[in-house]
Amino acid sequence: TMLSASRALASNAFNRALRVSTGPLTRNMSSVGSGGIPLSGKNFLSISSITPVELRHLLDEAHSLKSMFKANPTPFADPPMKGKSMAMIFEKRSTRTRVSTETGFVKLGGHPLFLSSQDIQLNVNESLYDTSNVLTRFNDIILARVNSNDTIETLGKECGEGKVINALCDLYHPLQTLADLMTLEEVWGRGGIEGKTLAWVGDGNNVIHDLMVGFLYSGGNVNVATPKGYECDARVLKRCDEVTAETGVKLLTTTDAREACTGADVVVTDTWVSMGEEDQYDKKVAEFAGYQVNRELMSAANPGAKFMHCLPRHQEEVDDEVFYDKDVSLVWDEAENRMWTVMAVTMAMSGKTSM
Repeated sequence: TMLSASRALASNAFNRALRVSTGPLTRNMSSVGSGGIPLSGKNFLSISSITPVELRHLLDEAHSLKSMFKANPTPFADPPMKGKSMAMIFEKRSTRTRVSTETGFVKLGGHPLFLSSQDIQLNVNESLYDTSNVLTRFNDIILARVNSNDTIETLGKECGEGKVINALCDLYHPLQTLADLMTLEEVWGRGGIEGKTLAWVGDGNNVIHDLMVGFLYSGGNVNVATPKGYECDARVLKRCDEVTAETGVKLLTTTDAREACTGADVVVTDTWVSMGEEDQYDKKVAEFAGYQVNRELMSAANPGAKFMHCLPRHQEEVDDEVFYDKDVSLVWDEAENRMWTVMAVTMAMSGKTSM
C-alpha cells in the first residue's frame, strides 16, 4: 500500500521519538494486548509494510534486549517466549539468519524448529495453503527464508496476521535492515541517523530494497549506485519517492559509484552474485568493474565514514584494507545485531516488551 497521510504523521512522531533519551534499561518484561505494542499481532514482511513508529519500537526493543543480556545472561524470571514455538522454513541456506534466530529465540525461552526444503513439502506434493494451515496449528511464529516474495505473501495471507516473519526473499530482507540501523545507532546514537547520508554501491537487490526505506524513515538521505541493468525494483523506488515527498529526505540513484559515495557517512555493499547465480559470476564481476569499495572510493565519503556489509563477503566487493579496518568497518557488530533485532521482532509480534 502507498504511504498515507497518517503515515506522514507517524514519520514525524518517529523522528521525535528518535531524540528521546534512553536512560537506564529496565529488566522487567511486560505484556499488553494486541494493539498496545507497535507491531503486536502483525506480520513482519518488509520495512515498507510497517510504519516508522513500529520501526522505532523494534530498534528500541533490540537495544533494550542487548543491554539486558549483556548485563545478565538470564535477565527474565519468566521468559517471554516460554511455551512458544517457531517454525523456521529455509529454502535458502544461511549462517547468520539461522544461528541468530535459533539462539535468540532460545534466549527468550522459546523453541525454534529448523525446517529445510528437504524436511518439509513446501510447494512439493502439498500446496502452500495446506502447509501453512498445518504449521499454524503447531507453531506460534513462522519465520521463512525463501526464494520468492510470492511465497512470503502467500504465507502471510494464509497464516494470518501476527504469525509470519520474512527472513529473506528475492525482493526484501527486512531483518538485515533492522540490524544495520541498530548498528548505526550504536555509533551515532539514537536519532543519529537523521541528516546522515548512506551510500549503496552494488546490486539493486533485496538488501537495499529494505535498507533504503528504513534509512529514509529514520530521517537520513540515501545515494544508490548500481550498474546499468541492475537498478532497484521500480515498486520500491516508487515507495521511496513517496517517503521523500512527505518527509523532505533525499534519494539519489546513479551508475557512478564515486558520486554515490561523495558526502556519505556510511558506505554499504553486498554480494554481487547471490545464491543460485553462480553461473553468472564472471559476467557480473565484469559488469561491476569500478564498484569495489576500497580506500580510493571511501575517500569520497565524509571523514570518519563507516563501512557495512551483511556478509558473506568477497574480495571483489570490498578490499581487505577497508573490510578489516576496525575504525571503519562495522561488519562484526552488524552480524551480532542480527540476533538482538530478530528477538525484538518476535517480542513485538507476540505483544511483549522488555522496556
